[in-house]
Amino acid sequence: GEFDTALLGADDFSFAAAAFTALGTPVCAVKAQIHAGGRGKGKIVGSEQRGVELAKSAEDARRIAAGLLGKTLVTIQTGPAGQTVRQVFVESGCAIDRELYCAVLVDRRVGSPVLIASTAGGMDIEEVAAKTPELILSEPFDADRGLASYQARLLASKLNLPAASWRHAETFFRRLCAAFVSLDASLLEVNPLVLAKDGTLVALDAKMTFDDNALFRHNDVSALQDEAEEEPAETRAAAAGLSYVKLDGTIGCLVNGAGLAMSTMDLVKLHGGEPANFLDVGGGADVKQVTEAFRIILSDPHVKAILVNIFGGIMRCTTIATALVEASKTVGFTVPLVVRLEGTEVAEGKRILAESGTTIVTADGLTDAAKKVVAASKA
Repeated sequence: GEFDTALLGADDFSFAAAAFTALGTPVCAVKAQIHAGGRGKGKIVGSEQRGVELAKSAEDARRIAAGLLGKTLVTIQTGPAGQTVRQVFVESGCAIDRELYCAVLVDRRVGSPVLIASTAGGMDIEEVAAKTPELILSEPFDADRGLASYQARLLASKLNLPAASWRHAETFFRRLCAAFVSLDASLLEVNPLVLAKDGTLVALDAKMTFDDNALFRHNDVSALQDEAEEEPAETRAAAAGLSYVKLDGTIGCLVNGAGLAMSTMDLVKLHGGEPANFLDVGGGADVKQVTEAFRIILSDPHVKAILVNIFGGIMRCTTIATALVEASKTVGFTVPLVVRLEGTEVAEGKRILAESGTTIVTADGLTDAAKKVVAASKA
């Protein structure tokens, strides 16, 4: 393929036409490059143009690129706000016989990487997985040994690939798994993976997710990071040593520990609320980090209430209570704040909150906290 970028204010999209000509195929695909899936069915705001379109001429490629760059693309994964298209990918066409799907990911149930594949490739793989999971094939493999040759050939057979394509499929699948392991990826997805008319397998589209904890040994991967394509609040949180993921709800969550954070969000949903974020401050957060965490949560205009859920193990409840009081005075809350503390020095921590003179609402237990914050968000 051919990769090009352009300034958002550019009025000359000849680079796309030049890419089409250089590739030398009758048909090319012009694809919006955003950090979200569903581009093929997504649409540009204010037009009927989709995030992936076919060009049959250099002028077609130029027109499609002009309709994408600088525009807002809304897909099933972006939410209604969409994402700005800052780059496009011009890819050579392919004589397709069949569309397939494959991905490598970590299966925590079996404790190893697994190669999954399906004959139902294309844009609707999520629907396939939900409605007909029996169509999803899987081959777990050892990360040190890699995918075995027999596993690759078995998968090729189950995908009903012609016998003449098995050797090529074996090479493709084994290299895919090797790349997943060597790059410390958490997901390597090819959709669609196509069987071309000449019997070869071609990855027409792919996406990868990398393990952030392993990026220190992959400078080449780190260099590819484009903060303009990322959620600003998530970038800001990472700089502060916080783990933050923006969601679409109205209840901000500040928790110590990823598992506790997930449980907190589940309970919020159970009691009729919708989390606005995942935010793990970790076990050693200080006043500065807690203050920044609150600022990040409050930067989301959809937040109507905040739930703080802290289990004092490594971090004492007195420490977090003091940090909460200081942070609340520094930030200045415009929404209700519900706090649930449990663990080391919890009684003293609750006393600090009660005598702080702030409007912090304390809760007795996680269920009580969830009920209070949901009620506050709807008041």
